[in-house]
Parts: sequence; C-alpha cells; structure tokens
Amino acid sequence: MKFQVGRFGVVVAGAFAVAGLAACGGGENAQSASDSGASAASLSTSGPLVYASDEWGDSIYVIDASKDSVVGVFYAGQRPRGVRLSHDGKSLIVAVSGSPRGGPGVDESKLPPPDRSKDGIAVVDLATKEVRRLPGGHDPENFDLSKDGNTVYVSNEDAGTATVVDVPSGKIVATVKVGEEPEGVETNPSGSEVWVTSEENGTVTVINTTTNRPIATIKVAKRPRSVVFTHDGSKAYVPAELDSAVVVVDAKAHKVVKKIQIPGKSPKPMGSAISPDGKFVYITNGRGQTLSIIDTGTDSLVATFEVGDRPWGVGVSPDGQHIYTANGPGGTVSVIDAAGHRLIKHIKVGKAPWGIAVAPR
Repeated sequence: MKFQVGRFGVVVAGAFAVAGLAACGGGENAQSASDSGASAASLSTSGPLVYASDEWGDSIYVIDASKDSVVGVFYAGQRPRGVRLSHDGKSLIVAVSGSPRGGPGVDESKLPPPDRSKDGIAVVDLATKEVRRLPGGHDPENFDLSKDGNTVYVSNEDAGTATVVDVPSGKIVATVKVGEEPEGVETNPSGSEVWVTSEENGTVTVINTTTNRPIATIKVAKRPRSVVFTHDGSKAYVPAELDSAVVVVDAKAHKVVKKIQIPGKSPKPMGSAISPDGKFVYITNGRGQTLSIIDTGTDSLVATFEVGDRPWGVGVSPDGQHIYTANGPGGTVSVIDAAGHRLIKHIKVGKAPWGIAVAPR
C-alpha cells in the first residue's frame, strides 16, 4: 500500500532504489549534512519521525512524534520545499532550489538572479548525513517517485515544465511542457500516470509514465496546489487555492465530478493527504488557518477547524491517529488528533516550514 500524503510529503511503501541514488552521477559530490553548518539529527528515538522542510531557514527539522519535540536539524540544500522518504526510512529526498523567494508583496523585478547550481533533488543518507544531488531542472518545487523508485518526476515552477529524472544513471531523460507555475506532483497508485498541477492555468496535466508524454489536460479551478489519489486510484482530490474549494476528479475518465467548497474566513486550500485506511482526505487551508476533512465515500465535508498560522504541508502518522501540518510563516508544526478533530500542540520549527514527511516506525 502507498500511503500518499500528496503534494507536500509522502510515506512511500514501495521499493526505492537507494543504492542507485547513492551511486548516481549528474550532481554534486557527497557532502556531510553536519559539515554544512547544521547540527546532525539524533535518530535514537521511539518514533515515528516527522521531517519538516524549512524553506526560509534552509534546514530540515526532525521531530520525534512520541514526544512531539524537535530532536535534530540538518542541511540538505538551499530553499528546501517538497520532501519525501524512502520506504525503508534510510533516505530523505528533498527538492532544493537556487531561485530567490518571491510571492505576494514581493517585487520580483528586484530579486537577484537564480543560482542554478543550487537546483536539484537532494538525497540525504539519514545514517551518515551525506547529501548527494540529482538534477531536477530549473527551480524544483515538488516531486514524486515512480512505483519502482527508478524515476523522479519534478515540477519546475520557473520553467513551466516537469523534469523526468532516471535515478540509476542520475540523468534527465525527458522535459515535459505542462501549465505555467507547476507545483503539485503525484503518481497514481498504479504508477501509469503522474499528475502535475498548474497554478497559473488552473489545470492538471496528466503524463503517461511509459512515454513521458501528456495524455490529458484537466481544467479544475483557480490555482490548484496539489493532488492526492484514493488508494484504488479511482478518484483524485485537487485543492484550488483561489476558489476556496477542493475539486473531485474521476481519475479514470479525467473529468471533474464535484467541487467541495471550504467554509471559513478566506480559506486557501493547499496541501492534501489521505488517511492510511483511505476513508478521509485532509486539506490545509493556508491563510484560512484551518484544516478540512473530507469523507472519500460521500465526497462531503466532515469538519473544518483551526490548526495554526497558514498551514501548508500536511502528513499523517502511520497509524492514522495524528495529522501534522507545516505552518509556513507561522514557524510551527501542528500536531492534530485525527479522530477528535482537535489541535494537540504547536511545535516551534524554524522560520517557514513548507513540507512534511512522516516515517514509518
């Protein structure tokens, strides 16, 4: 089973070519995370471990979920955003970027030029803290893995493309034109397709993973940020930030079937995750400061409640009991009781936590 927690992080229960990643070319030489100026994380915990990427602080924070406290910090590269774990928990994979931070209120004409030498997909050996880097195209923001782990699909925000990287060789094998400002990337459960959202176009591009060519473009809603599939691959849920809605898509027919409006003051749906049993989808609502829960059986809203300041990334514990949100400029990770629909605790995490990945025990 693949425990998908969507655009901001994933727990992958499938083979991942760790040896191939460690030996791949096409990137920078191995570098110790602790030698990069960050403290090494102690992994001697009762777990599970939660990893949060701090985009503004250029760091990865490690949280012991049994204590709800930070147990370490390390460096994986500049401006880390998308983050995922290998199935065995031995490697953490992170999208890193040399593009300067933009966003609301920023005059992008005054930003410094990007440093493309900082772009890539960083692979961190969690035992040795060594970092190796795969190429990832311009400004990698997020990514997903093929079912066999031999391919990485990367969204390139600045370029309007998706980069396809062969893991064993460490080389780019295809660059696929998708909509402008692509962000969310998710492989369907069968591994036959990868979906890439376009914030600017309000679309999802569906790419055939055999040919690495687009086979469909789905018009969803304004500014789609992520994708999460049901475990059987029949449906997909796409948060649409500027429509304050989650779009339900028939993933076989590539057609929109429903739009679920998110209540509250200025909700901005962004991150998406699915419970291990597949019964619920969790949506972070950014500036709305809330988390929404959707019943996948009825495609209806179960609850929306406050969790933290501008939640972005979201992850779920392996037992499904806890949800974790990365609260962006709020500088915290929230711990949430999934069944009780209530906030348990805020954990201070860097400057701007972006992505969440939850390791198995």
